[in-house]
Parts: sequence; C-alpha cells; structure tokens
Amino acid sequence: MSTPATPVSPTPPAPLRVGLIGYGLAGSVFHAPLVAATDGLALDTVVTSDPARQTQARTEFPDVHIAATAAELWDRDLDLVVIASPNRTHVPLATTALEAGIPVVVDKPIAATAAEARALAALADRSGTFLSVFQNRRWDNDFLTLRRLIADGELGEVQRFESRFERWRPQLKGGWRESGAPEEIGGLLYDLGSHVVDQALVLFGPAVRVYAEADVRRPGAETDDDTFLAITHASGVRSHLYVSATAAQLGPRLRVLGSRAGYVKYGLDPQEGALRDGLRPGGDLPWGEEPPHLWGRLGSGESPLTGGGIPVPTEQGDYPAYYAAVAAALRTGGPAPVTALEAAQCLDVLEAARRSSEQGVVVELPATGSASG
Repeated sequence: MSTPATPVSPTPPAPLRVGLIGYGLAGSVFHAPLVAATDGLALDTVVTSDPARQTQARTEFPDVHIAATAAELWDRDLDLVVIASPNRTHVPLATTALEAGIPVVVDKPIAATAAEARALAALADRSGTFLSVFQNRRWDNDFLTLRRLIADGELGEVQRFESRFERWRPQLKGGWRESGAPEEIGGLLYDLGSHVVDQALVLFGPAVRVYAEADVRRPGAETDDDTFLAITHASGVRSHLYVSATAAQLGPRLRVLGSRAGYVKYGLDPQEGALRDGLRPGGDLPWGEEPPHLWGRLGSGESPLTGGGIPVPTEQGDYPAYYAAVAAALRTGGPAPVTALEAAQCLDVLEAARRSSEQGVVVELPATGSASG
C-alpha cells in the first residue's frame, strides 16, 4: 500500500523590488519605513546625493543599495519606483520611469498642474504601466472614523465639512518647500492643501466652485503659509479647509455638521509622529491607535468642550494599507489605491484656489475640470 504524498506548500513569490528616489522627510519618514513593512515588497535602492542622508539610509537599511542619481535606477530591474524627491522633479522622473515600463508611485502633489497629471495618466495608460499617487491621509484615523459615521448615517445629511491642518511654526525652516520659485511648487496650498482637498473630494465628490485666501504671514516667507479654501461640491456640501504654519491656537482637526448631528475631533493622527520617532508598523506596540481621551465627539446642541455629545471610538489609522494595496495591484493587475486622475481633480481645485486668491474671485469648475470665473 503506497503512502500518500505530503502536500507541498506553494513557494511564495519573490518580493517586488522597490527603488526610492529621495530620502528627505517624505522618503525617510514615510515611504522607506512603509515599503519595508509591507509583505511582498523589498526596498532595493535608495537614491540621494546628500552624504548625510546616504549615511542615514545605510544605517537604517544596511542591505539597501545607495545610488547618487536616479539614472542609476533604470538598469536595476526594479518592480516599482517611488518618487519622493522635490516636487519639481516629479513629472520628469515619473515620465522617464513610465516610458521605461516601470511601475511608479509619486508623492503628492504629482505635478504642478492638472494638465500634467492627466498627461502622466495618459502615458501610463498607453504603456500599460501602473501609476499611483501617495495620499496617505486617506488612511488617517479621523478620516476613517468620519467615513464610517457618514456611511452609518450618524450625521444625517452632511451640510458643512470643516478640516484643519494647522501648525505653530513662526520661524522659517528654509528649503524648497518654502521657496517662492514657481518651479519648486512650494507653499502650504500644494503641500498640506493636497491632503485636505483630496479628503474633501473623496468624501463629498467633485467641486463646482472654489474660493480661497492664501496669505504670506511670516517675515521673510516667500510663499503661502496661512491659507483658507471654501469649496462647494456638486453634492451641495460646503467644505471649509484651513492649512497654516502660523496658528497660535489650533482649531479642531475636523468639525462636520449634518442635519442630524455633528462630529468634532481634535488632534492629528498619531502615525506621522510615530514614524518620526522611529516606530514601525508591525512592531510590539499597536499601530495607529488613539487613547480614549483623544476621541472625537458626536452630538447636537452643545459644544464638545463643555461636555456635549458622546465620545466616538477613533478608527485605527492605517498608512500601511496604501502600500499593501500597491503590492496587491502589482501582483494582480488591480486598480491603484489612488489614481493620477484623482490627483488631477485635486489639482483642478488647487489651481482654482490659487487663481481665486490672486484675483479675488470665485472660480467655477465645470464638469470638464477647467476653471472659469
């Protein structure tokens, strides 16, 4: 009598090899740790010409190849290139990678204009190459909680969405993010504004009208550091969005008013702070969790600061979900977690906001995405 054969477990596929361009804030704090923590992805190469950042990358990832220029990437047989370099480089680097047939993730903003973003999307379509934009704050704890409340009907019909990304940084830090040179695509409108506008569009759909006030407050500043946007959505919801480096008192992160109840949440998602402190997803501590005293409150008729409403458990923040979705899409040919066309819609709003602020007008956004006013 023959012995039944022992089943053989399938060999897992080799990890997808990732090249990361840029090892500043975006590359070292967000992309490298999240890629390294994702099953099925392996950080292969880090591109940075800065000696101190090269040393930092070698220390944090001893087995990773270090390259001084992006040109060294294209012959390394990579499965994905992540572009986390200064904003002015996003379009040319993404174009080179897509033309070489290499899948690409680009940090926000993908480009300076919606037209450039749509051109990259078209190039990716023609070449059949994966392209996605890193909008990690779709996986913020407060945003996930709000999506749940809306889906469950807890707010009724949402009427106004207030979102703040405020900081108190009265002293300039320098660098390209604070440069007034147009090619640098600096300033808070395109930096933090990319996040709050993207969240508003995901929640409430396309914008049809935009008004903005972009101010330069700090002595020596060259570009906006205190900006407000008002968006009217086709759904009828109005979004009031604030991004600031000069907020001496921070407002609520979210204040969402509906026909049935409102939701107010203070404090930022803890994941960025954890990453900056060297903590990593998958470690011993729970990831993205928030203590009860920081939970937002849901209710009506009274301020949460005087006890109004009931505490709402905050969903667990989940930045790792972005690269898990990227890995799954590359394996299966599925959709990108954030598309270039979605990023283009966000840029439609940012361009309209800049025009509104400069000209003191309300800018209409027709269905075609081009601004008029």
